Amino acid sequence: MNFSRKIKIILFFSLILFSACSREGDIRRIKIGHGLDQSHPVHKAMLYLAERAAQKSNGRIQITVYPSGQLGTERECLELLQIGSLGMTKVSSSVLEGFVPDFKVFSLPFIFSTEKQKFDFFESKAGKDLLKSTQKFWLRGLCYYDAGSRSFYTKDKPILTPDDLKGLKIRTQESPTSVKLVRALGGSATPIAWGELYTALQQGVVDGAENNPPSFYLSRHYEVCKYYSLNEHTSVPDVLLISTVIWDDLTPQEQQWIQEAADESYQYQKKLWKEATEEALQEVQKAGVKIFYPDKTPFEEKVKPLLDEYKNEPSVYNLINQIKMVSQNE
Repeated sequence: MNFSRKIKIILFFSLILFSACSREGDIRRIKIGHGLDQSHPVHKAMLYLAERAAQKSNGRIQITVYPSGQLGTERECLELLQIGSLGMTKVSSSVLEGFVPDFKVFSLPFIFSTEKQKFDFFESKAGKDLLKSTQKFWLRGLCYYDAGSRSFYTKDKPILTPDDLKGLKIRTQESPTSVKLVRALGGSATPIAWGELYTALQQGVVDGAENNPPSFYLSRHYEVCKYYSLNEHTSVPDVLLISTVIWDDLTPQEQQWIQEAADESYQYQKKLWKEATEEALQEVQKAGVKIFYPDKTPFEEKVKPLLDEYKNEPSVYNLINQIKMVSQNE
């Protein structure tokens, strides 16, 4: 984003934000902006974060959560964090890779072999070091939030093999790695902002998209797309971040309260996510969606060359190997 565009965003959102973080006596007020609706497990986890931070600090830390893109898109919220005009945000790691390149590892296909391996990595030293690596980009990662596995949903036919993607326009996140993945599988990748996707599906701008079950359900995309093929090609977590401008202004005790609250919200969100996934699959089937469980092997074979490309990116390739080591240590 160029400088003039960034200034316009600052001026616009200052009317809403007033300040990302303010003090009133001993009270520290921090704002979180994100793009999900209020029924989403991640939103509920952030409300829990706010509750726990207030409890730990005896009311000295007051966190207010603004859902549904009220304070901007994921990319805009990240840019506001970088300049200290927003306190905290939650973004998909696919969007975060545009700011912190190593996070592209999560957009690589079939990177986790089991759910346990995924959580073990999030909680490992390597996973926590990756969160901390955001600091040189004026962001500080506090925790991961589970976002399940992403699979294809389409309007006119199910995706049972990679060949079924040929000629289809598939919405992807604004992530170069996600675009490469869909292209490698034979589809035509079309990056579209999440808030614009329902209309894009209705109007035929795209033929389908890919996401996890709760997002497919809560977005009501099942009203347009009646085929959901659970090939589970990626497991792309969300990441909770705080502006380093704000973080560095906190006392060590305030930092500890917020980090502890974030860690607890991560555990709480894991439970909520599992429940939401089960409910979502039940509800979309009631609405007429057909669920398919295609053989993953043809998809895995098709994208192997994509993984080999990262041998030329030492930091990302090192993360791939660290994830494999977590698997070996199970």
